[in-house]
Amino acid sequence: MLTPTEKIWHNGRFIRWEDATVHVLSHVVSYGSSVFEGIRCYSTPHGPAILRLREHVRRLIDSAKIYRIENIGFSAGQLAEAMLEVVRVNKMDACYVKPIVMRGYGDVGVNGLKNPIEVYIACWEWGKYLGEEALAEGVDVCVSSWNRMAPNTLPAMAKAGANYMNSQLIKMEAVANGYVEGIALDTGGYVSEGSGENIFVVRDGRIHTPPLGASVLPGITRDSILTLAAELAIPVVEALIPREMLYIADEVFFSGTAAEITPIRSIDRITIGKGRRGPIAEKLQKEFFGVINGSRPDRNGWLTPVHAAVPVK
Repeated sequence: MLTPTEKIWHNGRFIRWEDATVHVLSHVVSYGSSVFEGIRCYSTPHGPAILRLREHVRRLIDSAKIYRIENIGFSAGQLAEAMLEVVRVNKMDACYVKPIVMRGYGDVGVNGLKNPIEVYIACWEWGKYLGEEALAEGVDVCVSSWNRMAPNTLPAMAKAGANYMNSQLIKMEAVANGYVEGIALDTGGYVSEGSGENIFVVRDGRIHTPPLGASVLPGITRDSILTLAAELAIPVVEALIPREMLYIADEVFFSGTAAEITPIRSIDRITIGKGRRGPIAEKLQKEFFGVINGSRPDRNGWLTPVHAAVPVK
């Protein structure tokens, strides 16, 4: 359950947590007309810092544009500053930041173009999404019976509330069957992603990951892994992955803002590699968390200090 913080940002001003409510007939309630982000603020040696803030803001704006929400009412810089201010106002050292852009109360039909646009930004404490021990020991997952959306049905490149009805089916089925998470295939039968994570498959020292055309969300952590792999001289192939390649992989791991870099130890009760974190996942974890804990330089400028005096552009 959420632990409430004191304030939530709404359309340019701060309101109390308990006042951040919407009418039951708001467009978003009936039709899922929202786009959102999940962003990590980490406790670093230099104070709280948001990881890849600019990229998250850009994806939020891109998602809104795809769903024809073309006037959020705030610039990218204003949204980024608001996210930093939410962390400051709530006096958080580490937290999860969630901006939401949605169609509010107005017309009740499917066409929400005349409905007002509401923007909320909240933050709260949140630990490891798939469990603390998962980062080393890995998790048990299954291939879901639910496919990801076809590319001409719902736009997978948008991080939209409606899209996550598909994710819920994948996740609930996996949990009901005794797994931590599910892996969805695309409509062509190729590996797509988890309910809320991108996926990477390692075979003979090479990382394979599905392309965006396989109904994959362009994950920010996914992009971080591609960057780190290049810096570590680990070859990466973005290509369609058949289901059976999962079973014969040396390593498989998830990535995501919430999941970070989480190894997979079994798929459909088949042990992957040695049944725990493999060497490539471990190398990537060390680099990724090294940027956060200060043991590695932030060469790519991924961290935005919460208490920085310079405005974010």
